Amino acid sequence: MRLVQVFVPRGKYDLVLEILDRDGIEYAVTEAIGQREFEAIVSIPVPPSDVESLLETLYGAGLDEDAYTAVLAAETVVSRRTGPQHRQAATTRISREELQARAADLAPALSTYLALLVLSTVIATAGLLLDSAATIIGAMVVAPLMGPALSASVGVVVDDEQLASRGVLLQAGGLLVVIATATIVGFTLRGTILLPPGFDVAAVPEVRERITPDVLALALALGSGAAGVISLTRNVGSVLVGVAIAVALVPPAATVGLGIAWGHPSMILTAGTLVLVNLLSINLTALLLLWASGYRPQRSEHAERAFRTLVSRVAVLVVAIAVLSVVLAGVTIGTYLTASVEHDVQTELEAMSDDPSFAELRFQEVDVDYELIDVYTDRRPIVTVLVERSPGESDPPALAETVRDRLRQATGTDPRVTVELVDTQYSE
Repeated sequence: MRLVQVFVPRGKYDLVLEILDRDGIEYAVTEAIGQREFEAIVSIPVPPSDVESLLETLYGAGLDEDAYTAVLAAETVVSRRTGPQHRQAATTRISREELQARAADLAPALSTYLALLVLSTVIATAGLLLDSAATIIGAMVVAPLMGPALSASVGVVVDDEQLASRGVLLQAGGLLVVIATATIVGFTLRGTILLPPGFDVAAVPEVRERITPDVLALALALGSGAAGVISLTRNVGSVLVGVAIAVALVPPAATVGLGIAWGHPSMILTAGTLVLVNLLSINLTALLLLWASGYRPQRSEHAERAFRTLVSRVAVLVVAIAVLSVVLAGVTIGTYLTASVEHDVQTELEAMSDDPSFAELRFQEVDVDYELIDVYTDRRPIVTVLVERSPGESDPPALAETVRDRLRQATGTDPRVTVELVDTQYSE
């Protein structure tokens, strides 16, 4: 339930009461003592879904926005009345005015926003380097990215240019702050005793997850954007949704910073692509869902302008996502091919171990050096194979070439093969 309180300017009192009586809306009137510009305060209890239509009716009848209207959320309503304003609302959709207010509140003051963003980035970067998913998720509780991500879209659909511009600037500036912070942390920790000698940042599983994104990564961003709209318009689960949105943006942006600190261009490219795709996808989903939910500017003459802005932004977002998705598709295909080669190598070596023509030899994969970049630079896989044999056995003729031929047929590539022969004894 909402309690709408209208501070009625002098000369508008009879107009307001006439509208409320005509529509059968219950209300209470309080005299505005000491307020020269206001004649009375009219309190109207209505369901959340009826707030927008009530305000549109009042404004459409000539009650200026300068009348000063407050919409209050009622914690509990104790009443047995069954009037229209006490019926169960058919929808939980909040009013346009509440939507704007909530979107503005979710985007905190700049100093608070930057402070929380820096702190969450430091924690998330440490989580990436430590390969700790729990630390990364914990950092996302602090990250304040949900507000800017949604306020930009809300501003577009209700034709609030200031809200939309602020949301876009906070998103863009925030991600630059995340990248800069992660870069500084990376440079600070690199080469210290906090990281082991020969530390390969690209080999850390949590980092590797962000530098090998595939098309499925779109699901997180699209789902996060949709969940954000639902939580905003229905006032549920905003903290958890904020975590999902932050997970889609902060860790990959921090990975870009680590790529800069370690001088890995491929990390910067792939993680940066993931950041942009997620950012654009969240905004695209939010725009479409808010418009589909029926949110429009308060003044009908502004609706056409808002629609044109929406169409132009959606077009730009779709084209940008499509272009960036080419990189995701390339990563997806490349990751599949590298995994296929490793799987085929392992399968073929197991088959060779069971092959009677190789007598007592046992074949084991030691290493397959075939990375994503190798797929597109046409670099051959490098395979190291450990071959166990009984002591005293003579070296099989041209064993390396035989293994190479078998692996070439199995993988469809032309690998470079190194065979390590080891005399092995087993006790029964």
